[in-house]
Amino acid sequence: MERAETESSSSSSSSRSFLLPPQVFFFLLVFYFYHSASFFHIERRRTDAIWREREMSRELPYTMRDVNYNNDKSRHRSFIKVITNALRTSNLRGDCTTCGTGKFLILLMFFGLIYLLMVDRGPQQLDPELGLEDAAKVGSHNLSAKSTIQKLLRRPPRLPPRLPSFEDANKDEASKWLSRQHKVKEAFIHAWAGYKSYALGYDELMPLSQRGTDGLGGLGATVVDSLDTAMIMGIDEIVSEAGFWVETQLSKRISEKGQVNLFETTIRVLGGLLSAYHLSGGHGGTTAKWGSSHMPKGPKPEIYLEIAKDLADRLMYAFTLSPTPVPYSDVILQSKTAHPAPDGLSSTSEVATLQLEFSYLSNISGDPKYGTKAMKVLEHMRKLPKVEGLVPIYISPHTGEFSGENIRLGSRGDSYYEYLIKVWLQQGSSRDYHLKFLHEMYEEAMKGVRHLLVRKSIPKGLVFVGELPYGSKGSFSPKMDHLVCFLPGALALGATKGLTKKKAMEGNLLTIDDLENLKLAEELANTCNAMYSVTATGLAPEIAYFHVEGEFENGLDGGNKSSEYINDIMIKPNDRHNLLRPETVESLFVLYRITEDPKYREWGWQIFQAFEKYTKVETGGYTSLDDVTTVPPHRRDKMETFFLGETLKYLYLLFANDNVLPLDEFVFNTEAHPLPINWTAKLR
Repeated sequence: MERAETESSSSSSSSRSFLLPPQVFFFLLVFYFYHSASFFHIERRRTDAIWREREMSRELPYTMRDVNYNNDKSRHRSFIKVITNALRTSNLRGDCTTCGTGKFLILLMFFGLIYLLMVDRGPQQLDPELGLEDAAKVGSHNLSAKSTIQKLLRRPPRLPPRLPSFEDANKDEASKWLSRQHKVKEAFIHAWAGYKSYALGYDELMPLSQRGTDGLGGLGATVVDSLDTAMIMGIDEIVSEAGFWVETQLSKRISEKGQVNLFETTIRVLGGLLSAYHLSGGHGGTTAKWGSSHMPKGPKPEIYLEIAKDLADRLMYAFTLSPTPVPYSDVILQSKTAHPAPDGLSSTSEVATLQLEFSYLSNISGDPKYGTKAMKVLEHMRKLPKVEGLVPIYISPHTGEFSGENIRLGSRGDSYYEYLIKVWLQQGSSRDYHLKFLHEMYEEAMKGVRHLLVRKSIPKGLVFVGELPYGSKGSFSPKMDHLVCFLPGALALGATKGLTKKKAMEGNLLTIDDLENLKLAEELANTCNAMYSVTATGLAPEIAYFHVEGEFENGLDGGNKSSEYINDIMIKPNDRHNLLRPETVESLFVLYRITEDPKYREWGWQIFQAFEKYTKVETGGYTSLDDVTTVPPHRRDKMETFFLGETLKYLYLLFANDNVLPLDEFVFNTEAHPLPINWTAKLR
């Protein structure tokens, strides 16, 4: 039975094999007509020869019929006679045999196309004895033939308009921020030009009166504060000018000058020297590590280091002469002595904001005394009583105890919290072995901030950080200094440790507290930006108050009536000045690096444009303002050193690529001087 079925199937298959597909048939047809065309060509040549012989045999070129032919155009002509006469007189045989090969092939292609169009027009009847596999082959053949015809006859598709590629969009975006970064660089050059022209060697420039002033001890603070900014921007001319002044003048100033503030001198001058030392190649510092294309010009790194050691040796007397680990606030450089402030107290932030600089100096110099003295301050404060990790803003160097109950993250309190996380980060891979207590103090303090100091304004719900002037048992004040705007950046940095949020999430590195801190950071950054956008000038006041239940005064808005936060923020007359401060743009820079959200760049660009519009002095430099709520604002005639050392630096880095001073490789001191991370691990 199986054999019979096999034979039947074989017979059926054999009979079907004689069916030629249309393509094969068409090929045979072309082959046949090709040979026929060759025959016709030979026959045409023979016929033409015969006709030429007949023409030559005629005696006359016309007959008697031609004589009687009526050529009158108006005569009646029969249609039938016209046709028959044309057929009779035409050389039909010759015309038929003069068809060229090209014309013949065109006709052949035409009839072949007609044949293909006529093949398989209807559904093909399948042999009921065919198997499923054979039936599928026949069906697919029919479909392929039809699809071929449909492809020939269908209209070409309508192409969508060409849209710019992601690559083109990215190039345009990069070009935009490169251009804006160049604008910041131009602003720095303009600020330096004013300082160089009217105040070189002085601490600060008074751009309106075109003269200099010494408000920070006379160590040329603007020169040193600006030096690493010029290095980062790649402005060799300014690096050479500032470096030459440091090399030839600063040591003399240090040995001759009198009283300086320990905190201000450490963060601006000592920090600036140490940063310049590393960025110019000292202690393994290379351009590749911080994104520069060339090594800065100026003095050799050792010059900066030697001057830094001389200055630090004199500042050390604030520690050694104090009866407690808490240093005195002021130092007499020339006589190498120190003393407390007139009221006998030191600011908590000031004594706790020395450790980045002195620790780094110990490591690169090989002398542990600097870092040891500075770290003892934090170790001592670790033992002092706190309110949920929060501390008062004053401390006594005589008793070593906190003084008063005023708790705030603004002036005199701010950088204490900032350095808890930054000093811990600076230790790199060894931070969890030696200084883990700093991270624990930081986490406890941030929980206290969220619990005791964070509130929301009315009616838009801006998140802000207030104050406790009389401690945790006293009333809450909805006052927030612009200085508090360092906090969003510090919170983000503490959450991801300098990594991007995406990488930290992928690595499962964020705790619940980290996520809460990161959320708070973004909310506070929005509030800090609102402090700018709510004013008529687009620049923030020094202090703002927030509308909360029971706390609101009419007539204290920022002047920008179109702002959605016009009723959330109040600015009192004595708080309306702007000192060109950097805290907000610092946090925008850090948050952009960590979240990669471009809105922070846009906010920074708006702030920069406001600085350009209202604070730029055409003769050189930029000036502080008296009142940001009115246009035009009254000017104060002061360019702070941190405008060049911090504000313009952070704006430049905000618009720069991420490989320029990456946050997981550098930590910025509170004056924006970058110092390297992981140096301890490398030395060991």
